Amino acid sequence: MPAKPKQLMQSSPTATDRERRIRGALEEIRPNLQPDGGDCHLIGIDGSRIMAMRSAACTLCKLSSVTLKGIRARLVNKLVRVIPVAAAGEAVD
Repeated sequence: MPAKPKQLMQSSPTATDRERRIRGALEEIRPNLQPDGGDCHLIGIDGSRIMAMRSAACTLCKLSSVTLKGIRARLVNKLVRVIPVAAAGEAVD
């Protein structure tokens, strides 16, 4: 059995919350891949890098680059928060 990467075994609340959001995003994606025989799994987290592996039918699919872009977009949506900052004299909605 392969050892888990150190990054996945971090115990700080921030890392745990971040890992939970990453795993959640991948779990949302997996049902879309599985009917076509594909899948994806979290391999590790290294700072700002998220290592995910596409498997099964995804490895040979001609649209795998599109799938990868979708996975990236989902992760960005789950992990990046945009906080509006008002310029001097402007109101923030």
